[in-house]
Amino acid sequence: MHILKDQPIRRQVVAITCALLVPFIVAAAWSADRSRIEHADELREQAASVAATAGAYLNTYLSGLDSMASALARHPAVMTLDKPQCDLLFEAVLRDQPLILNIVVSDVTGAVKGSGVPSDNSRVSSNAMPYFSDTIRTGKPQVSDLMTGRISNRPTIVLSYPVRSAQGALVGVLGLGLNLPRLQTLFSDIPLPEGSVVTLADRNSRVLARSRDAERFIGKLSDPHPTAPRDVPRTQIRTALDNVERSYGNAVVDRGPWLLSVGIPTSLATMRVAPLVRRNLAIVLITMAAILLLSLGLSTSMSRGIDTLRAAVQRIADGDLSPPQRNSAPNRELTRLQDAFITMAANLRETHLALDHQVEQERKMRETLQSLQRQVVRQERLAAVGVLVSGVAHELNNPLQAILGTLELLERDRNIAPAVLEEIAFVKTQSGRAREIIRNLSRFSSQQSGPPTLVDLREVMTEVVQLRRRDLDASGIGLTVEVQTERKVWANFTEVEQVTLNFVINAQQSIEAAERSRGRILMRVFDVGKRVRLEVQDDGPGVTPEDEPKLFQPFFTTKPVGKGTGLGLSVSYGIIESYGGTIGHHPNEWGGATFFFELPVTDPSVRPSPPAGNKGTSKSDDRPPLLHRSVSPRV
Repeated sequence: MHILKDQPIRRQVVAITCALLVPFIVAAAWSADRSRIEHADELREQAASVAATAGAYLNTYLSGLDSMASALARHPAVMTLDKPQCDLLFEAVLRDQPLILNIVVSDVTGAVKGSGVPSDNSRVSSNAMPYFSDTIRTGKPQVSDLMTGRISNRPTIVLSYPVRSAQGALVGVLGLGLNLPRLQTLFSDIPLPEGSVVTLADRNSRVLARSRDAERFIGKLSDPHPTAPRDVPRTQIRTALDNVERSYGNAVVDRGPWLLSVGIPTSLATMRVAPLVRRNLAIVLITMAAILLLSLGLSTSMSRGIDTLRAAVQRIADGDLSPPQRNSAPNRELTRLQDAFITMAANLRETHLALDHQVEQERKMRETLQSLQRQVVRQERLAAVGVLVSGVAHELNNPLQAILGTLELLERDRNIAPAVLEEIAFVKTQSGRAREIIRNLSRFSSQQSGPPTLVDLREVMTEVVQLRRRDLDASGIGLTVEVQTERKVWANFTEVEQVTLNFVINAQQSIEAAERSRGRILMRVFDVGKRVRLEVQDDGPGVTPEDEPKLFQPFFTTKPVGKGTGLGLSVSYGIIESYGGTIGHHPNEWGGATFFFELPVTDPSVRPSPPAGNKGTSKSDDRPPLLHRSVSPRV
């Protein structure tokens, strides 16, 4: 490169183009070799795929033989070992089964009681046919090794099946001999390249069937080093019995076990890649010639106009173009051009940095303004709620005090029946709860919180069930409770009860809004790691996607006017958040909604301080409203 630096551009272009011809040729040769290797890999995968398909064909055929043998074994003539009838039956079956060499049935002593091919042998030797004795011994179907048929005198494999009488006693053996030279017709419909071969070998690597020269190779070793079928690799390259190197795909046929191999000649990969090599070579030569001619023309025009181009680039150095890195240039003209681009790049970077800084400042100002606007709106809303709640609390506390005082006087009356005393106690409990709710509303407006204690969520669920059971029964809604934990949390009992009650009331109103005669609600509590989770699940219509982002925002409600204030879930959000918990919603498998909250489990000996914050309120209206995740209870 340093030698060419002071040479004319035209000479440099010619020299560089000639130098580039060598790597192009090397790349073309490398690409051809890679293409050959890829085609060889494709042949192996094709062979493996065809082997799996052929194995499926063979398994299907053997399953059909099993079905046919099962039907023959239940035929009255076979069950009674009626030789004349068996001979006629087997002869008729053989006419429709060209791949079966013979069908034989014998009794337990080895006497032949039926054959599809006329036979002079009246007895089967168990030593010569071990499958016969194995079938008698086990009472199960067996597969023989490669053998010569005693009746047909041809190489075969016998599939043997037990024959039982009507009472279930083993009375004989039914044997189906496969016509191995014709077995390859099962694979005749599988498309294979010229010179390919399908081979079926037994567990001793002896050829059982072959798609080419079957009569010549049946019984010979397909591999000089016999290997168990399951130990043979899925694909391999080896030289076959006919001295042709092929890419083999192997599949195990469990019935034998046998090995089904499909071999495709490896020379096919070279044949396939040869046209691609010739075409690529022609493209490289034509491309290099075209590049050489084009480079000569461009270099001539570039040498005449390079000074003008440099001046033009210098004039647009203040524009918006991306800068290149400083590299050694092959000539003086390109060095000047590079300097001009670097100058332009420096100015461009400074401009972009200034613009980015300005945009970032404007974005922060806009976000601050929006946050302040939301806080102003929220403070105005809470101020209105505070005035309203303060008046309501004042007006309701006096009647509640009168009710509680009257109930205490009634409890002292000894003439009141015990059942009435129970009802009075229940009314006192609920009146106290109403008083607590009024206090909580006051805290919502005045940003005060109640004292926490150890709370058992099972007791919270019991209180809610007692409160809502009658109303739910009247609405035809079934309420189920599941308890899978005994751990406690640190919170205010009344506040947690209020959150749970809000969930149940919302579930009831959701079911009633669907105008269904029946409904169901599942309330359960279980452990989730170091937290306790309480869920209320219903089979109502669920929450629409449009309403999900606003569920926990103050004053949002989907209920008709007069049915809700929109503060229930907002207050619940603030209560759970104040104890470091999580509250959310997700759809359930019933098609309805599941509302839940999680509170951390606390050591009873330690009283954690609630995080700074206000129940029922948050710093802005942009609360994270949803947790779309399902947590399975852990027992």
